[in-house]
Amino acid sequence: KKDEDYRFWKTQPVARFSEQVESEGPIDSSKTPDDIPAEPYALLKEFEWDTLDLEDKSIIMEVYELLYGNYVEDTDSTLRFSYSPEFLDWALKAPGWRKDWHVGVRVAGTKKLVAFISGIPVTLDVRGKVIDSAEINFLCIHKKLRSKRLAPVMIKEVTRRINKQNIWQALYTAGVVLPKPVSTCRYYHRSINWPKLNDVGFSPLPYGMTRAKMVAKYALPSETSTAGLRRMVAADVPAVHELLTKYLRKFELSQVFSQDEIRHWMIHDEEIADEKRVVYSYVVDSPDNTLTDFVSFYKLPSTVLGNSSHNSINIAYSFYYASTTSLELPRDDKAGVLNLQSRLQVLFNDALILAKQANFDVFNALTLLDNSLFLEDLKFGAGDGFLNYYLFNYKAFPINGGYLENGKLDGINRSGVAVVML
Repeated sequence: KKDEDYRFWKTQPVARFSEQVESEGPIDSSKTPDDIPAEPYALLKEFEWDTLDLEDKSIIMEVYELLYGNYVEDTDSTLRFSYSPEFLDWALKAPGWRKDWHVGVRVAGTKKLVAFISGIPVTLDVRGKVIDSAEINFLCIHKKLRSKRLAPVMIKEVTRRINKQNIWQALYTAGVVLPKPVSTCRYYHRSINWPKLNDVGFSPLPYGMTRAKMVAKYALPSETSTAGLRRMVAADVPAVHELLTKYLRKFELSQVFSQDEIRHWMIHDEEIADEKRVVYSYVVDSPDNTLTDFVSFYKLPSTVLGNSSHNSINIAYSFYYASTTSLELPRDDKAGVLNLQSRLQVLFNDALILAKQANFDVFNALTLLDNSLFLEDLKFGAGDGFLNYYLFNYKAFPINGGYLENGKLDGINRSGVAVVML
Protein backbone atom coordinates (compact mmCIF):
# COMPACT_ATOMS: atom_id res chain seq x y z
CA LYS A 1 0.00 0.00 0.00
CA LYS A 2 0.93 3.65 -0.38
CA ASP A 3 0.78 6.37 2.26
CA GLU A 4 -2.55 7.65 0.96
CA ASP A 5 -4.13 4.21 1.43
CA TYR A 6 -3.84 4.56 5.21
CA ARG A 7 -6.70 6.96 5.93
CA PHE A 8 -6.08 7.17 9.65
CA TRP A 9 -2.30 6.98 9.82
CA LYS A 10 -1.76 9.75 7.29
CA THR A 11 -3.38 12.09 9.86
CA GLN A 12 -0.96 11.04 12.60
CA PRO A 13 2.63 12.11 13.40
CA VAL A 14 4.32 8.99 12.05
CA ALA A 15 6.99 8.43 9.40
CA ARG A 16 5.75 8.06 5.82
CA PHE A 17 6.72 5.25 3.45
CA SER A 18 7.62 7.78 0.80
CA GLU A 19 10.10 9.83 2.84
CA GLN A 20 13.71 9.25 3.72
CA VAL A 21 14.69 10.16 7.27
CA GLU A 22 17.35 12.88 7.16
CA SER A 23 17.59 13.54 10.90
CA GLU A 24 16.22 11.87 14.02
CA GLY A 25 13.84 13.48 16.47
CA PRO A 26 10.22 14.36 17.25
CA ILE A 27 7.88 14.97 14.33
CA ASP A 28 5.67 17.47 16.17
CA SER A 29 7.08 19.21 19.24
CA SER A 30 4.84 22.26 19.19
CA LYS A 31 2.15 21.19 21.68
CA THR A 32 1.81 21.32 25.45
CA PRO A 33 -0.67 19.48 27.69
CA ASP A 34 -2.83 22.61 27.73
CA ASP A 35 -3.35 22.20 23.98
CA ILE A 36 -4.86 18.74 24.46
CA PRO A 37 -8.65 18.41 24.87
CA ALA A 38 -9.79 17.73 28.42
CA GLU A 39 -12.74 15.61 27.30
CA PRO A 40 -12.62 12.16 25.64
CA TYR A 41 -13.20 11.78 21.92
CA ALA A 42 -16.79 11.14 20.86
CA LEU A 43 -17.95 7.55 20.35
CA LEU A 44 -20.96 6.26 18.48
CA LYS A 45 -24.01 6.65 20.71
CA GLU A 46 -24.30 2.91 21.44
CA PHE A 47 -20.85 2.88 23.09
CA GLU A 48 -19.24 4.56 26.09
CA TRP A 49 -15.72 4.93 27.47
CA ASP A 50 -14.68 3.20 30.66
CA THR A 51 -11.39 3.69 32.51
CA LEU A 52 -10.65 0.18 33.73
CA ASP A 53 -9.56 -0.40 37.31
CA LEU A 54 -7.17 -3.33 37.02
CA GLU A 55 -6.84 -3.51 40.80
CA ASP A 56 -10.30 -5.10 40.59
CA LYS A 57 -9.89 -8.81 39.77
CA SER A 58 -13.30 -8.90 38.11
CA ILE A 59 -12.16 -6.20 35.66
CA ILE A 60 -8.98 -8.12 34.83
CA MET A 61 -11.19 -11.14 34.13
CA GLU A 62 -13.27 -9.04 31.73
CA VAL A 63 -10.11 -7.98 29.88
CA TYR A 64 -8.93 -11.60 29.85
CA GLU A 65 -12.22 -12.79 28.35
CA LEU A 66 -12.22 -10.04 25.71
CA LEU A 67 -8.65 -10.84 24.65
CA TYR A 68 -9.25 -14.58 24.75
CA GLY A 69 -12.20 -14.37 22.39
CA ASN A 70 -11.05 -11.60 20.08
CA TYR A 71 -7.28 -10.99 20.14
CA VAL A 72 -4.47 -12.70 18.21
CA GLU A 73 -4.93 -16.12 16.65
CA ASP A 74 -3.15 -17.80 13.75
CA THR A 75 -4.43 -17.52 10.20
CA ASP A 76 -6.14 -20.93 10.11
CA SER A 77 -7.77 -20.42 13.55
CA THR A 78 -6.17 -23.41 15.27
CA LEU A 79 -4.17 -21.51 17.92
CA ARG A 80 -5.13 -18.47 20.01
CA PHE A 81 -3.12 -16.52 22.59
CA SER A 82 -4.33 -17.10 26.15
CA TYR A 83 -3.29 -14.18 28.36
CA SER A 84 -3.88 -15.30 31.94
CA PRO A 85 -5.08 -12.81 34.59
CA GLU A 86 -1.63 -13.16 36.19
CA PHE A 87 0.01 -12.26 32.86
CA LEU A 88 -2.18 -9.17 32.49
CA ASP A 89 -1.41 -8.11 36.06
CA TRP A 90 2.29 -8.34 35.15
CA ALA A 91 2.06 -6.73 31.71
CA LEU A 92 -0.24 -3.83 32.54
CA LYS A 93 0.83 -2.78 36.04
CA ALA A 94 4.51 -1.96 35.64
CA PRO A 95 5.99 0.69 37.98
CA GLY A 96 4.41 4.08 37.29
CA TRP A 97 1.34 2.59 35.58
CA ARG A 98 -1.70 4.81 35.34
CA LYS A 99 -5.27 3.66 35.65
CA ASP A 100 -6.44 6.15 33.01
CA TRP A 101 -4.12 4.58 30.39
CA HIS A 102 -6.19 1.36 30.52
CA VAL A 103 -8.96 2.36 28.18
CA GLY A 104 -12.09 0.30 27.66
CA VAL A 105 -15.20 0.66 25.50
CA ARG A 106 -18.50 -0.75 26.72
CA VAL A 107 -21.89 -1.17 25.11
CA ALA A 108 -23.93 1.63 26.65
CA GLY A 109 -27.02 -0.52 27.22
CA THR A 110 -25.51 -3.75 28.55
CA LYS A 111 -22.15 -2.45 29.91
CA LYS A 112 -20.42 -5.34 28.12
CA LEU A 113 -16.69 -4.70 27.53
CA VAL A 114 -16.15 -4.84 23.77
CA ALA A 115 -12.83 -3.06 23.19
CA PHE A 116 -9.59 -2.30 25.01
CA ILE A 117 -6.26 -0.54 24.54
CA SER A 118 -3.46 -0.04 27.06
CA GLY A 119 -0.47 2.14 27.69
CA ILE A 120 2.31 1.87 30.25
CA PRO A 121 5.14 4.36 30.86
CA VAL A 122 8.58 3.43 29.54
CA THR A 123 11.87 5.22 29.09
CA LEU A 124 13.39 4.59 25.67
CA ASP A 125 16.92 5.08 24.45
CA VAL A 126 17.02 5.78 20.71
CA ARG A 127 20.69 5.91 19.69
CA GLY A 128 21.67 7.69 22.90
CA LYS A 129 18.63 9.98 23.07
CA VAL A 130 16.64 9.15 26.23
CA ILE A 131 12.92 9.73 25.80
CA ASP A 132 10.01 9.49 28.24
CA SER A 133 7.51 7.42 26.29
CA ALA A 134 4.53 5.13 26.44
CA GLU A 135 4.35 1.52 25.32
CA ILE A 136 1.02 0.82 23.60
CA ASN A 137 -0.34 -2.72 23.56
CA PHE A 138 -3.39 -4.98 23.58
CA LEU A 139 -5.53 -3.06 21.10
CA CYS A 140 -8.48 -5.43 20.86
CA ILE A 141 -11.97 -4.98 19.45
CA HIS A 142 -14.75 -7.54 19.54
CA LYS A 143 -14.91 -9.46 16.27
CA LYS A 144 -18.51 -8.42 15.63
CA LEU A 145 -17.62 -4.72 15.87
CA ARG A 146 -14.65 -4.57 13.50
CA SER A 147 -16.67 -2.53 10.97
CA LYS A 148 -17.45 0.24 13.48
CA ARG A 149 -14.02 1.93 13.03
CA LEU A 150 -13.40 1.91 16.74
CA ALA A 151 -9.64 1.40 16.43
CA PRO A 152 -8.77 4.92 15.21
CA VAL A 153 -10.77 6.66 17.92
CA MET A 154 -9.31 4.35 20.58
CA ILE A 155 -5.77 5.14 19.44
CA LYS A 156 -6.56 8.85 19.52
CA GLU A 157 -8.10 8.56 22.97
CA VAL A 158 -5.18 6.74 24.58
CA THR A 159 -2.87 9.26 22.85
CA ARG A 160 -4.89 12.13 24.34
CA ARG A 161 -4.57 10.69 27.84
CA ILE A 162 -0.84 10.16 27.44
CA ASN A 163 -0.29 13.65 26.00
CA LYS A 164 -2.05 15.16 29.03
CA GLN A 165 0.89 13.79 31.06
CA ASN A 166 3.33 15.68 28.80
CA ILE A 167 4.47 12.49 27.05
CA TRP A 168 4.57 12.76 23.27
CA GLN A 169 6.32 9.63 21.99
CA ALA A 170 5.25 6.00 22.03
CA LEU A 171 6.46 2.57 20.97
CA TYR A 172 4.14 -0.09 19.56
CA THR A 173 4.39 -3.25 17.48
CA ALA A 174 2.20 -5.05 14.99
CA GLY A 175 2.34 -8.06 12.73
CA VAL A 176 0.86 -5.95 9.93
CA VAL A 177 2.75 -3.28 8.02
CA LEU A 178 1.74 0.31 8.81
CA PRO A 179 3.47 3.63 8.08
CA LYS A 180 6.36 3.13 8.83
CA PRO A 181 8.31 0.44 10.70
CA VAL A 182 11.57 1.54 12.26
CA SER A 183 12.57 -2.14 12.35
CA THR A 184 11.21 -5.61 11.68
CA CYS A 185 12.20 -8.78 13.52
CA ARG A 186 11.41 -12.37 12.60
CA TYR A 187 10.02 -15.07 14.88
CA TYR A 188 11.98 -18.27 15.46
CA HIS A 189 10.69 -21.40 17.19
CA ARG A 190 12.52 -24.19 19.00
CA SER A 191 10.55 -27.38 19.57
CA ILE A 192 10.77 -28.96 23.02
CA ASN A 193 7.82 -31.37 22.98
CA TRP A 194 7.84 -32.10 19.25
CA PRO A 195 5.19 -34.90 19.20
CA LYS A 196 2.64 -32.59 20.83
CA LEU A 197 3.50 -29.75 18.46
CA ASN A 198 3.02 -32.12 15.56
CA ASP A 199 -0.31 -33.35 16.94
CA VAL A 200 -1.74 -29.81 17.08
CA GLY A 201 -0.41 -28.81 13.65
CA PHE A 202 2.24 -26.39 14.91
CA SER A 203 5.19 -28.45 13.59
CA PRO A 204 4.62 -30.60 10.47
CA LEU A 205 6.65 -33.74 9.86
CA PRO A 206 9.35 -32.84 7.30
CA TYR A 207 9.63 -34.95 4.17
CA GLY A 208 11.92 -37.93 4.68
CA MET A 209 11.83 -37.74 8.48
CA THR A 210 10.11 -39.92 11.06
CA ARG A 211 8.61 -38.92 14.40
CA ALA A 212 11.38 -40.79 16.19
CA LYS A 213 14.05 -38.87 14.28
CA MET A 214 12.35 -35.56 15.10
CA VAL A 215 12.18 -36.43 18.78
CA ALA A 216 15.88 -37.29 18.72
CA LYS A 217 16.70 -34.05 16.89
CA TYR A 218 15.14 -31.90 19.60
CA ALA A 219 16.24 -33.97 22.61
CA LEU A 220 17.71 -31.97 25.49
CA PRO A 221 19.83 -32.98 28.48
CA SER A 222 17.98 -33.47 31.73
CA GLU A 223 20.22 -31.06 33.68
CA THR A 224 21.77 -27.67 33.00
CA SER A 225 25.53 -27.35 32.51
CA THR A 226 26.38 -23.83 33.73
CA ALA A 227 28.00 -23.77 37.17
CA GLY A 228 26.33 -21.28 39.49
CA LEU A 229 23.08 -21.06 37.52
CA ARG A 230 20.12 -20.44 39.84
CA ARG A 231 16.75 -18.71 40.01
CA MET A 232 16.89 -14.93 40.38
CA VAL A 233 15.75 -13.49 43.73
CA ALA A 234 15.03 -9.94 44.91
CA ALA A 235 18.55 -9.53 46.31
CA ASP A 236 19.89 -9.88 42.74
CA VAL A 237 18.01 -6.82 41.45
CA PRO A 238 20.85 -4.27 41.82
CA ALA A 239 23.40 -6.53 40.11
CA VAL A 240 21.01 -7.51 37.30
CA HIS A 241 20.09 -3.85 36.82
CA GLU A 242 23.74 -2.87 36.47
CA LEU A 243 24.56 -5.73 34.09
CA LEU A 244 21.49 -5.32 31.88
CA THR A 245 21.91 -1.54 31.70
CA LYS A 246 25.48 -1.91 30.43
CA TYR A 247 24.47 -4.57 27.92
CA LEU A 248 21.48 -2.68 26.50
CA ARG A 249 23.57 0.43 25.84
CA LYS A 250 25.15 -1.45 22.91
CA PHE A 251 21.85 -1.32 20.97
CA GLU A 252 20.18 1.42 18.93
CA LEU A 253 16.70 1.03 20.40
CA SER A 254 16.43 -0.10 24.01
CA GLN A 255 14.49 0.42 27.21
CA VAL A 256 16.11 2.17 30.17
CA PHE A 257 15.09 0.24 33.29
CA SER A 258 14.96 1.43 36.89
CA GLN A 259 15.66 -1.04 39.67
CA ASP A 260 11.94 -1.10 40.48
CA GLU A 261 11.22 -2.05 36.87
CA ILE A 262 13.82 -4.82 36.99
CA ARG A 263 12.16 -6.14 40.13
CA HIS A 264 8.75 -6.08 38.47
CA TRP A 265 9.65 -7.44 35.05
CA MET A 266 12.16 -10.10 36.06
CA ILE A 267 10.63 -11.40 39.30
CA HIS A 268 7.09 -10.00 39.58
CA ASP A 269 5.88 -12.18 42.45
CA GLU A 270 8.32 -14.42 44.32
CA GLU A 271 5.48 -16.06 46.25
CA ILE A 272 3.34 -17.05 43.28
CA ALA A 273 2.66 -20.75 42.73
CA ASP A 274 4.69 -22.33 39.92
CA GLU A 275 1.59 -23.15 37.88
CA LYS A 276 0.66 -19.43 37.81
CA ARG A 277 4.18 -18.11 37.34
CA VAL A 278 4.59 -15.74 34.40
CA VAL A 279 8.28 -14.83 34.19
CA TYR A 280 11.25 -17.14 34.68
CA SER A 281 14.55 -15.40 35.46
CA TYR A 282 17.92 -16.93 36.28
CA VAL A 283 21.38 -15.63 37.17
CA VAL A 284 24.86 -17.14 37.14
CA ASP A 285 27.08 -16.70 40.19
CA SER A 286 30.84 -16.88 39.68
CA PRO A 287 33.14 -18.49 42.29
CA ASP A 288 33.89 -15.03 43.72
CA ASN A 289 30.13 -14.42 44.19
CA THR A 290 29.78 -11.85 41.42
CA LEU A 291 26.92 -12.12 38.96
CA THR A 292 28.20 -12.88 35.46
CA ASP A 293 25.08 -13.71 33.46
CA PHE A 294 21.33 -13.26 33.47
CA VAL A 295 18.65 -14.88 31.32
CA SER A 296 14.85 -14.83 31.36
CA PHE A 297 11.78 -16.02 29.51
CA TYR A 298 8.05 -15.63 30.05
CA LYS A 299 5.01 -17.86 29.68
CA LEU A 300 2.25 -17.18 27.19
CA PRO A 301 0.22 -20.30 26.38
CA SER A 302 -1.88 -20.70 23.26
CA THR A 303 -5.24 -22.42 23.30
CA VAL A 304 -5.60 -25.17 20.69
CA LEU A 305 -8.91 -24.97 18.84
CA GLY A 306 -10.65 -28.02 17.42
CA ASN A 307 -8.17 -30.66 18.58
CA SER A 308 -9.41 -33.75 20.43
CA SER A 309 -6.05 -34.57 22.02
CA HIS A 310 -4.74 -31.24 23.32
CA ASN A 311 -6.42 -28.03 24.47
CA SER A 312 -3.31 -25.86 24.81
CA ILE A 313 0.40 -25.61 24.14
CA ASN A 314 2.71 -24.10 26.73
CA ILE A 315 4.93 -21.51 25.06
CA ALA A 316 8.04 -19.85 26.47
CA TYR A 317 9.11 -16.53 24.94
CA SER A 318 12.68 -15.30 25.21
CA PHE A 319 12.78 -12.14 27.32
CA TYR A 320 15.84 -10.14 28.44
CA TYR A 321 19.34 -11.42 29.09
CA ALA A 322 22.88 -10.12 29.52
CA SER A 323 26.40 -11.43 30.02
CA THR A 324 29.68 -9.97 31.19
CA THR A 325 31.34 -11.87 28.32
CA SER A 326 32.92 -9.27 26.02
CA LEU A 327 30.77 -6.60 27.68
CA GLU A 328 33.55 -3.99 27.67
CA LEU A 329 34.44 -4.59 24.01
CA PRO A 330 32.85 -2.85 21.00
CA ARG A 331 29.88 -4.78 19.68
CA ASP A 332 31.67 -5.48 16.37
CA ASP A 333 34.91 -6.79 17.92
CA LYS A 334 35.41 -10.13 16.14
CA ALA A 335 36.97 -12.00 19.03
CA GLY A 336 34.41 -10.54 21.39
CA VAL A 337 31.55 -11.65 19.14
CA LEU A 338 32.86 -15.23 19.04
CA ASN A 339 33.23 -15.32 22.82
CA LEU A 340 29.74 -13.90 23.31
CA GLN A 341 28.31 -16.37 20.81
CA SER A 342 29.83 -19.31 22.69
CA ARG A 343 28.52 -18.01 26.00
CA LEU A 344 25.00 -17.36 24.72
CA GLN A 345 24.80 -20.81 23.15
CA VAL A 346 25.53 -22.39 26.52
CA LEU A 347 23.27 -20.00 28.43
CA PHE A 348 20.29 -20.51 26.14
CA ASN A 349 20.76 -24.24 25.90
CA ASP A 350 20.35 -24.19 29.67
CA ALA A 351 17.30 -21.94 29.27
CA LEU A 352 15.80 -24.57 26.96
CA ILE A 353 16.48 -27.25 29.57
CA LEU A 354 14.86 -25.12 32.27
CA ALA A 355 11.86 -24.58 30.01
CA LYS A 356 11.62 -28.33 29.43
CA GLN A 357 11.75 -28.94 33.20
CA ALA A 358 8.87 -26.45 33.56
CA ASN A 359 6.81 -28.42 30.97
CA PHE A 360 7.00 -25.94 28.12
CA ASP A 361 6.31 -27.33 24.66
CA VAL A 362 8.10 -24.75 22.50
CA PHE A 363 10.48 -21.83 22.99
CA ASN A 364 9.94 -18.74 20.81
CA ALA A 365 12.39 -15.93 20.14
CA LEU A 366 12.65 -12.94 17.84
CA THR A 367 15.78 -11.94 15.94
CA LEU A 368 16.34 -8.98 18.27
CA LEU A 369 19.17 -8.42 20.80
CA ASP A 370 22.05 -10.83 19.99
CA ASN A 371 19.72 -13.75 19.29
CA SER A 372 21.11 -14.18 15.77
CA LEU A 373 24.28 -15.56 17.35
CA PHE A 374 22.66 -18.69 18.78
CA LEU A 375 19.27 -19.40 17.19
CA GLU A 376 20.47 -21.62 14.37
CA ASP A 377 22.98 -23.60 16.44
CA LEU A 378 20.32 -24.34 19.08
CA LYS A 379 17.93 -25.67 16.41
CA PHE A 380 15.48 -22.79 16.33
CA GLY A 381 13.61 -22.75 13.05
CA ALA A 382 12.44 -19.64 11.19
CA GLY A 383 8.72 -19.02 11.54
CA ASP A 384 6.42 -17.24 9.12
CA GLY A 385 5.68 -14.42 11.57
CA PHE A 386 7.31 -11.00 11.64
CA LEU A 387 7.00 -8.22 14.22
CA ASN A 388 7.19 -4.61 13.09
CA TYR A 389 8.39 -1.93 15.52
CA TYR A 390 6.93 1.58 15.32
CA LEU A 391 7.73 4.89 16.96
CA PHE A 392 4.90 7.42 17.34
CA ASN A 393 5.79 11.10 16.83
CA TYR A 394 9.45 10.28 16.32
CA LYS A 395 11.54 9.84 13.19
CA ALA A 396 14.49 7.48 13.39
CA PHE A 397 16.84 5.95 10.89
CA PRO A 398 16.04 2.30 10.10
CA ILE A 399 17.30 -0.23 12.64
CA ASN A 400 18.50 -3.68 11.63
CA GLY A 401 16.13 -6.45 12.68
CA GLY A 402 18.66 -9.29 12.87
CA TYR A 403 17.93 -11.06 9.60
CA LEU A 404 18.89 -10.57 5.95
CA GLU A 405 16.74 -9.90 2.88
CA ASN A 406 16.97 -13.58 1.96
CA GLY A 407 15.40 -14.43 5.33
CA LYS A 408 18.59 -15.85 6.85
CA LEU A 409 19.95 -14.74 10.21
CA ASP A 410 22.30 -11.75 10.20
CA GLY A 411 25.02 -13.08 12.45
CA ILE A 412 27.44 -10.29 11.53
CA ASN A 413 25.49 -7.06 12.12
CA ARG A 414 22.77 -8.63 14.27
CA SER A 415 19.80 -6.56 15.43
CA GLY A 416 19.85 -3.05 16.86
CA VAL A 417 16.53 -3.65 18.63
CA ALA A 418 16.66 -4.39 22.35
CA VAL A 419 13.06 -3.89 23.44
CA VAL A 420 10.99 -7.05 24.03
CA MET A 421 7.30 -6.30 23.53
CA LEU A 422 4.77 -8.65 25.13
